[in-house]
Amino acid sequence: MVIFQLERTVPLSAQDAWRRLTQWSRHGDAVPLTRVHVLTPPPTREGTVIVARSGVGPFAFDDRMEVTGWRPPGADEPGRCRLDKRGRVVLGWAEIEVQPCPGGLTRVIWREELRVRFLPPLFDPLVKASAGSVFGRAADRLLRTP
Repeated sequence: MVIFQLERTVPLSAQDAWRRLTQWSRHGDAVPLTRVHVLTPPPTREGTVIVARSGVGPFAFDDRMEVTGWRPPGADEPGRCRLDKRGRVVLGWAEIEVQPCPGGLTRVIWREELRVRFLPPLFDPLVKASAGSVFGRAADRLLRTP
């Protein structure tokens, strides 16, 4: 099991950062070799189910997630979303938090606990480094693209 955290401060409102980070289908464009499907009708809320299919051919797997916490940001209130990962390969959780800051900036905190089934703890440092890199680039791309 690995836990990592990414932090970014961006020149966006908390509402705009939230919108960019929680449009789930956009995550497929931001993460290589991944397609994202939302299985429940909009709008996103607690109980929304998302499946990210990652990989190629026989080496692909589904990362099934359920939104278990959903609090969009208010005028001066932070927003927080929690996803519980319930796939056959990837387990754990992810939290995305947006906090309004002075000067029209927003602080984004992305926390994640990942467990890859069948992968021994010996590989945790590699999983942590690669997940931090992949999700860091994804967060940057999502926040940069309207």
